[in-house]
Formats: sequence, C-alpha cells, structure tokens
Amino acid sequence: MANLEILVSELPTLIQSLKLTIGDSNEITEQIVLINNAQEQLRNIQKLIAQESKFQNIKSSAIATLPRIDTVASLLIPSVGFIHPAIAKKFGNSETKFSLTELQSKIDDWIEWGYFLQAIATDILSDVKLINKLNDINHLSLYGEFQILAERLQIDLVFENSHILEGQIQKITNSQNELFQFQQKLNYIFNAIKNSRSLLNILLGASAFYGKSGFALEWLDENHELIISSDGKFKELTDILNERDFFQEQIHALIIQSDTLREQAEEALKKIGQKISQEPIISQQVEILPKFSTQKIVRSALIIASSILILGFGSWKIREHLSSTQERSAIAIANFKSAQKLGMEAASLVQSPPHLLKTWQQAETKWNQAINLLDSIPHETSLSDRAEEKLAYYRINYKSISQRILIEKQALANLESAQKLAIEANLFVQNPPNSLLIQQQAKDKWQQAIDLLEAIPKSTFVYIQAKEMLPSYKTSYAAIR
Repeated sequence: MANLEILVSELPTLIQSLKLTIGDSNEITEQIVLINNAQEQLRNIQKLIAQESKFQNIKSSAIATLPRIDTVASLLIPSVGFIHPAIAKKFGNSETKFSLTELQSKIDDWIEWGYFLQAIATDILSDVKLINKLNDINHLSLYGEFQILAERLQIDLVFENSHILEGQIQKITNSQNELFQFQQKLNYIFNAIKNSRSLLNILLGASAFYGKSGFALEWLDENHELIISSDGKFKELTDILNERDFFQEQIHALIIQSDTLREQAEEALKKIGQKISQEPIISQQVEILPKFSTQKIVRSALIIASSILILGFGSWKIREHLSSTQERSAIAIANFKSAQKLGMEAASLVQSPPHLLKTWQQAETKWNQAINLLDSIPHETSLSDRAEEKLAYYRINYKSISQRILIEKQALANLESAQKLAIEANLFVQNPPNSLLIQQQAKDKWQQAIDLLEAIPKSTFVYIQAKEMLPSYKTSYAAIR
C-alpha cells in the first residue's frame, strides 16, 4: 500500500507531462520518451490498484475508497494550480476521494491520451518537409509582431524640421509596407488552418500563429476538439480562427492612422518649403465646332440604335448571370444542409463508446463526405463563411476519428497476436516432460501475450474480451513458472 500511495501522490506531475509541445523535432522526440515513461508509470499504478483491490476483496459493485486517501486529493487543484475549465476533466473533479474503480478509469483515459499524442508526434516526425518548416519558425507570435508594428506608428511629427519630417515619412511608408506584409501572412495562416484537411497542416498553421512562443496539445474535450495552451493561456484549436476579425480591425485602424500621419507630414513639408501648387494654365484657343452633315447624323442614329441593342443584350446576360448565381446558391444550401446531417450522423454513431472498428470507420466516412460537401461550396456564396467555420471543426473531428481507428486497429492486432502466442505456448508444452529451454520459451510467449492484452486501452471494443482472457493466460504463465 505504501508504494501505491507514493505513486498516486506523484499523479499531478505525471499527468501534466502528458502533453505535446509542437516545435523543434528534437524536443518532440524527447517528449515521446517522456509520454512513454508516464504511460509505464500509470500502468504500474493500475497493477498496484488491482493488487490492492484483490487484497481487500473489493468487488466491482462495492463503493470503496483508498485507505488514507489524502494523497489522492493532491491530484486536484491545490497541487496543479488554476485549471482551465476546458481541461478540468483531464485532472479530475473537486471530490476529495476517489474509489479504486474511478481511479482505474481515469488512468485508462490518460493512457489513451498518451497514445493519441504519440500518433501525432510520429506523423510529424515522419514528414521531413513539415519538420523543416517547424524548425524554421523563430519569429514572434502574431500578437507580438502586431504590437511592434503598432509601436512603430507611435510617431510625434516634428512640423518645424523638413529633414526630420522626411525621415518620419519614410518610417511611416516602411511601417505601411510591413502592415501589408503582415496582413498577407495573417491571411495565409488563417487560410491554412481553415482550409486544410490535414491535422498536421492545421498544427503547422497554429505554430506559425504562435511563432517561437510555441503551443502544446493539452487535452480533447467531449466534442473531440483539441485544447491547446500557449503562454499559460488555454483555448480550443479552432478558436484561433476567431482572432482573424480582431486582427483585421486592428490592421485597418493602423492603416488609417498611418495614412493620417503621412498626410499631416506631407502637408507640413509643403508649408515649410512654400511649395504652393500652381493652378493649371487654361488654353485660350477657341475650338471651332465642326458642322454636322446629314451623313454624320445618320451615323449617330445608327450608333444609338446599336447601343440600345447592346444594352438589351447586356440585360439578358445580367438575367442569365443572376439565374446562374441563384442556382449555385441553391446547390450550396443543399450541400451545407447535407453536410450538417452527415456530421450529426457521424457524431451520433460514436456516442457512448466503445464501438466496433466498423462503426468508427462508418463515422470517418461520414465526416469525410461532409467535408467534401462543405469544400464544394463556392467562396462567392453567402454560406461561404459558415461553411469554412464548419470545415475547421469537421476536419479536426475527422482526424480525431482517424486516430481512434488506428487505436482500435492496434488493439485488435494486439488481441490477435496474443491469441496466436497462446496457441504457440500451448504447443510448446503439449508433450511433457519438457526441457527447461522449452518451458522458458513457452513462458516467454505467455508473458508476451499478457503484455499485449494489458496494453489494450479500456476505451476499445476488444478490451472486455482481452480482460476476460487475461486470467487464464496468467494462470497458464504461473503454472509454467
């Protein structure tokens, strides 16, 4: 029990290490090792809890709490500090006690989150171009860059000195150019986040948004939204898109401010140099009007008639354009509604897991179909903005489901491999007496099979089957030992 209390008291630090900071590839590699170590310690706690439960004859239906449970209470806010509501469930709730069953369940969630982070880290490290782009990000965050631009335009014009004014006008011009470049960068980053179908590209866009400040993947909420943190602030990944309007308004205000400063400085220069613009000289030549001939009048009439015909043709083209626009709008509305329906169906399919692998794959297909429908909505339609907002959420949901499918496939592969190893182990000891070497080989296979079954996350569909197989496997292993 003492060992269990010591390990449980370390849970707050352990859980906080279950995050992935997106940045330098070497740091990502180190974080994978840390996540692996954390998962291993969590499994050790699970084993000790299982032993303690067995020792105290605690049944699954009984409500029992850890003896001397004060160490478990340190998992909560007093040890962790302020917890953002979005990741509160990562650390637990405000209870002072945890039953053994509750603690086991929470540990399963933490271990599964570790698998999710490892999958993302592996995807990043397998993409050389992505790694190079991440390693090259050494600029300030967009907030930091914007603050510098705003400070550069805090200029007190020196109206009495033409030389200084010229320098200030040049400074204003440079700041305006930097503002336009910043605006282009802003559009690029937000378009990358909104329009990308790949979670890795979305993460790359977010990394460009935060710059060298970096950000970390902290947790997944109930809607499979990734919760991220940067500089101690937490938000959903897609909340970055809401910052676009803020930046656009601020940039527009700075552009107006810079234009005003420039006009004031240029006007002051004119006054200092007494460069008064001269009125243009009006020509005194008298223009002789040509006489209209009958031929010219007929020609003018023909031109007017042709113009009327052209206007009539133009009106027909306008009506045709309006009709085409209405048709595109109707198609866009239909696609948007179909995408919403598919998204609701996909979300409904994966409610109350665990599910069969086939169910997760059906949900993945529906998310993909919904994404394709939203992606087909033209930018010039009224639904474009709403479709782009939905796209960002749907793509993250799609990626989350895809990761879940990988976990389910791995769990199924573990189960099948364990069954195969059990068959091989039985074949080794089928005709006793057996040599020590044969017994050792059989023992190793049983151990491998047990390890594979224990590595299957509780959230997977085959977990119950693995749990039922474990006792007999452990019995066979103990018999050989």
